[in-house]
Amino acid sequence: MTDTFGPRITGSQALDNAIDWVVATATSEGFTAYTEDVTAPFFERNTETLTMISPRTANMKLIGLGSTVPTPEEGITADVLVAEGKIVVYDVPFTTYGETVQYRSHGAVEAARVGGVAALVRSVTTFSIDSPHTGAQSYSDDVPKIPSACITIEDTTLMHRLQDRGITVTLHLFLGAVNHENGTLTRNTIFEIEGSQSPEEIVVVSGHLDSWDVGVGAMDDAGGCFVSWMALRAAQKLELKPRRTYRSLFFTAEEEGIYGGDAYFVAHGTHKGDFQLMMESDFGTFKPIGIEFSGTDEATCMMKEIVSLTTLLGTTELYSPADTSDLNAFGAVGVPRGSLNSESDRYFWFHHSNGDRIEVYNSTHLDQVAALWTAVSYVTADVSFRLPQPTVVDALKNL
Repeated sequence: MTDTFGPRITGSQALDNAIDWVVATATSEGFTAYTEDVTAPFFERNTETLTMISPRTANMKLIGLGSTVPTPEEGITADVLVAEGKIVVYDVPFTTYGETVQYRSHGAVEAARVGGVAALVRSVTTFSIDSPHTGAQSYSDDVPKIPSACITIEDTTLMHRLQDRGITVTLHLFLGAVNHENGTLTRNTIFEIEGSQSPEEIVVVSGHLDSWDVGVGAMDDAGGCFVSWMALRAAQKLELKPRRTYRSLFFTAEEEGIYGGDAYFVAHGTHKGDFQLMMESDFGTFKPIGIEFSGTDEATCMMKEIVSLTTLLGTTELYSPADTSDLNAFGAVGVPRGSLNSESDRYFWFHHSNGDRIEVYNSTHLDQVAALWTAVSYVTADVSFRLPQPTVVDALKNL
């Protein structure tokens, strides 16, 4: 799929074509396949350039952040690092994603508060070969919206060194971004095997089909989608008919802000009791270690027994909590959630960059992930007992 359709940013023909292909292929394989509409904003990158014009001339790599406003047609020429009337550069080394991503997410707002005319953020990555990494960012209505982009670690540290030596750095920045805030119609993609005894009860395996417009979105998150597809395909090939409905769900518009996940919750969240378990893989599908889980203490004990069945894979550990994005709204009301724990040390090397291509993966490890994902989800779909959910009062404490 990634070879055929390439990157699949929300609003693109590539994403629409990929969704159509998934539905057609899943249907041809005998699954019940359908889509549900989602409205989401979309972003067009267009031409982007960054040039250092002082103290020497050099072209610098950059990548505009999702939803950035454009520069004026003539671009912006300004000194960097000092605030008012300047281009503000954030040189913040990676600690954890949750901490470091705050500069990408809110850097433009904070730069605008002190009079900055643009924000350039060190890419949120642990390793770089002169590679910028994109991602989402947000604006605030109480300050001007200024252009924002990520630049490479190498160029960020270069400008920092020059600044430390008392040398003024002047840049020319151009971003031709267009934001379609009225939105576009996209789709969540669903296919399933109907349960043999309790079809109203559901186990979900999921990923998100959309990606950023760089690389091909193999790691983020085609891998998560395809191990979820392989889970249903394995059950079908083995002629297994689970007690509960076994559903593969490919979310859309995750990168723009969890629009697919939120839409699915709006459509189905009132029936939260129908969901036995919802699993999401969105942190790479590398060599598997185990499963992450969020649920009640009793449900956790049950899941430990289920995960212990994967001894031959060496993936018998159950970790807590689950790491999900599209399923967070369901988790907040007490639906049990699972996610993959794999050897993801290199994940941020490629995350949201041109390096996110199929070559980051090892086919043996993908097969192992698919086996783990299938075993845990299928057994949970077929066991005689329900995973307990918290009471309404306990669930509301998570909101």
